[in-house]
Amino acid sequence: MKILDHLEEWVITFLIGAATLIIFVAVLHRYASGLAIPGLQDWLLTLDFGWAQELTIIMFVWMAKFGAAYGVRTGIHVGVDVLINQLNDTWRRKFIIFGLLAGALFTGIVGSLGAVFVWENGAHYAIYNWLGLSLDGMFEGPTTPDLEVSTWKVYCAVPFGSYLMCFRFLQVCWNFVHGGELPHHDHGHVEGIEDVDMPTPVTPKTAGSKS
Repeated sequence: MKILDHLEEWVITFLIGAATLIIFVAVLHRYASGLAIPGLQDWLLTLDFGWAQELTIIMFVWMAKFGAAYGVRTGIHVGVDVLINQLNDTWRRKFIIFGLLAGALFTGIVGSLGAVFVWENGAHYAIYNWLGLSLDGMFEGPTTPDLEVSTWKVYCAVPFGSYLMCFRFLQVCWNFVHGGELPHHDHGHVEGIEDVDMPTPVTPKTAGSKS
């Protein structure tokens, strides 16, 4: 399970880091190519970064899907639980389990619908072609405008991310049923920095005050 946790974090970190770098280079290229610097301007104009926007959009879509699953595992999603926390322990437990299972059901349905869409959008053609099977009457599927990548590869983010999120809901539900605890994220905590207890301020005594 630790391997899956680390893989999830590595994928999110790589996607957000690479997307940020690509955007930075593309914007820098756009403005630098407008500078009338002999030699440099001509060289910059030969570079084509028209694909950068499309690629970063795809990367952020994948990051969002995997980030949603990460949020379930760490408890970072915002939840309105004021009413549930006012219930007794028995009913509170039932409502929490119901909510987690509902989340698993919803994401499982989304993942299944996404898998069907990916299959019909060209994945079946690619798999049959790879296996050397007959392609009669099959639809190859569209491609993206700039990168010319099969769109079914891009849309794989929906079933992969949704099924992972479904698994995380079931994982949290299992841990809650057997341990009674839910993942909690402290929004004031910064990863990698140890929390320091601040000393209690001492109010100086004024003249004539009684001890």
